[in-house]
Amino acid sequence: MDGSKVVPTEARDNTQDPHHRQEQDAAQVLHGVQAQEPGQDSHDGQAQDGVQLQDGVPVQEQVLVTADEWFAGGERRWYDPAAALLLREDEASGRTDLLKVFGRVTRVSADGSRRSEVELDPDGGSDEVWLTMLPGFPEGSYGWAQVDRLLPVGLGPRLYVEPVGQGDSDKPRGYAYSTVERADLVAAWWQELGVRRTVVVTFDYTSLALLELLRRQLERPGEGTTITAAFMVNGGLYPDRHTHPLRGTPLLRSPLGALVARRSQQSAVAFGQGFKQAQMYSRGYQVTEAELVETWSALVRRDGARFLHEGAGFVKEHRRNGARWDLAAIARALDGSVSLTVGGSTEDPYEHRQVAASGTRVPEAEIVTFPGGHLITTEQPAMFAAVISRIARRHGVLEQ
Repeated sequence: MDGSKVVPTEARDNTQDPHHRQEQDAAQVLHGVQAQEPGQDSHDGQAQDGVQLQDGVPVQEQVLVTADEWFAGGERRWYDPAAALLLREDEASGRTDLLKVFGRVTRVSADGSRRSEVELDPDGGSDEVWLTMLPGFPEGSYGWAQVDRLLPVGLGPRLYVEPVGQGDSDKPRGYAYSTVERADLVAAWWQELGVRRTVVVTFDYTSLALLELLRRQLERPGEGTTITAAFMVNGGLYPDRHTHPLRGTPLLRSPLGALVARRSQQSAVAFGQGFKQAQMYSRGYQVTEAELVETWSALVRRDGARFLHEGAGFVKEHRRNGARWDLAAIARALDGSVSLTVGGSTEDPYEHRQVAASGTRVPEAEIVTFPGGHLITTEQPAMFAAVISRIARRHGVLEQ
C-alpha cells in the first residue's frame, strides 16, 4: 500500500452522499498530487495541506525532534488531582498534596510568530475551536513530536496533555492510575485555558479518556467544554475487540512487567529491544537507534519507566467498564451531534479489530486506514498530520 485511504463504511452506491464526498476528499489529500508542469519531477510535488511528496507518496522530513526539544516547548503546572484543578504558584504554596503535570500549548501571535507558553485566556474563554491532542501508551506526549512539526504552523490553538505518569509529568508512587483520572486532567486543562469547543485527537489508550469525556458531555449537556469532533486512532473503542500481543501490555501488567520496567529505566538498549519485541512497528519499518533513544529519554524522565508496569492495566479497566466506554453506545446517544472518525493501521496487532468493528457498529463514522504498524506517529507522521489537519479545519479549527 502506498498511502493511507479512507474506507467507506457501507457497501453501497453513495457517490452523491456528502459524507462519501468527505471521505473522497481525505483520500485525495493522501494519494493525490497537484497537477505538475511538463518535466517537473514527481519528488517536487505536494499533496493538499502541504504534505511533502516523494515519488507521489507523502514523506516526513529527515528531522528528528528530540525529547528535550519537545519538553522545552511546554511547561509543568501544579495540579490538584483530588479537585481536578490546575493551580497557580501562589495557590500551590505550602501544599503537599499536589502534583506537577506537563502541558504544551501552541498559539500564533498577531505578528505571525509561534508561541508555546501555557496561559489562561484573559477573557475566560472565547469561541475559537481548539485542537486537543491526547497521547499513547507508553511514550506519552512526545509521541506527537514528529506529527506536530508537520501540522500547519498556524493551525490551532493546540493543546497537548501529558497524563500523570508519562513524559515530563510527575510519577507519584502508589498513584491510582485510571481512565477517569486522565479524563479529569484533560477537563482541568480545558477549564484553565477557557476552552469552550474542541476537536479531540487521540492515539492509543487515551481513546478511553475521550469516551469518558463524551459520556460526561451526554450527562451534563451545556456544561464545560463541548467536543465537536473526535478522531480516534489505534485505540480501544469496544471492550470485546482488544488483541494485544503477549509481549505488550499483557507482559507489562504481569509481575514480570515490574522487572521489565526496572531494566528499561536503567538501559536504553534493554528498552529498545523490548519495544521492538512488543511489535510496536511494522515489519518493514527500520526504526533507528536515535528514534528509540529519544523515546526512551521521554519515557524515563523522573523515574518514569515504572509506568510501563503501573499504567498497563487499561485494557482490563476497559472490560470492567465496557457498558460506559463503548463507542457504539455513545454514538447512538450522541445522535450525530459529534463528528466521529476512527483510524487504524494495516499492520497494527493491538487494535485492528476495533477499526473493523467501527465500520459495522458505528456506520456514521468515517474510517481512515494508514499503512504501517501501531506507532503511526513514528512511521507515518506526514499522513497522520494531513488527516488531522483536514478534520480540524472541517470542524472549525482555524489556520492563522
